[in-house]
Amino acid sequence: MSDFNSSLKIAATGLHAQTARMRVIAENLANVDSAGKTPDEDPYRRRIPTFKTEFDAQAGGNIVEVGKLAYDMSDFTTRFEPGHPAADPQGYVKYPNINPLIESMDMREAQRTYEANLNVVTVTRQMLGRTLDILRS
Repeated sequence: MSDFNSSLKIAATGLHAQTARMRVIAENLANVDSAGKTPDEDPYRRRIPTFKTEFDAQAGGNIVEVGKLAYDMSDFTTRFEPGHPAADPQGYVKYPNINPLIESMDMREAQRTYEANLNVVTVTRQMLGRTLDILRS
């Protein structure tokens, strides 16, 4: 029984981590066009979720935990929009350093990893149910 519980615990931490990852990606995508209000104000900066593994003696294996959010320090993109309130003297506005294609691919990867962990939970529950059926016979 403890092997089943260990599998469930490890998969559950993976589910939690990928849920947090998808939340950060969704926030990035929601702010892709969020420019600052003034020329001196920086726009939204892309956030990157971090993860760390930790040995869990009770589970008998490594579990994943969500770490601190990191910030992508790459340059902001600029667009020529001279009428915008955040335009600099040359007419350029700074926009977030977010590439929607990269965010979409990260989201797809997070979804697939989430599904893999969910499959572990499903199969473990099925195996536990079959084990209990055998013990009842």
